[in-house]
Amino acid sequence: MKPIGLVPEFLVTDLKKSLNFYVGLLGFTVLYSREEKFVYIKKDNAEIMLEQIGIGRNWVTKDLEYPLGRGTNFQIEVEDVDLLHKILSKNSIPIFLQMEEKWYRKNNLEVGNRQFCVQDPDGYLLRFYKDLGEKNVQDS
Repeated sequence: MKPIGLVPEFLVTDLKKSLNFYVGLLGFTVLYSREEKFVYIKKDNAEIMLEQIGIGRNWVTKDLEYPLGRGTNFQIEVEDVDLLHKILSKNSIPIFLQMEEKWYRKNNLEVGNRQFCVQDPDGYLLRFYKDLGEKNVQDS
């Protein structure tokens, strides 16, 4: 299998709380962990590193304030976006952007996503989606 080309590392305030969210609710799997409160997780074809702030080697360029990751959303393709949305809603997790079908222009095509956004416990914005394929612009 080809390695992932980009793996974000999220600094988190409480690794246990983050693991409850990512593993317990979202269904990520822990691939490995290290004693300095670091875990490497995976769901479908997405991989993320989580590291607790203040332990180990954190690369911080400015003061960290909630919500972390401001100005960025992490688009994550999943096999069953509706099930994931249902699980989060059932557990009273606030949805930042409700489920939608959105078509984006790509040259003479439109590519579609069924998607929603949720913030993790530290405020990182996650956009989960299912690919709806593509269509010609005139078909829309």
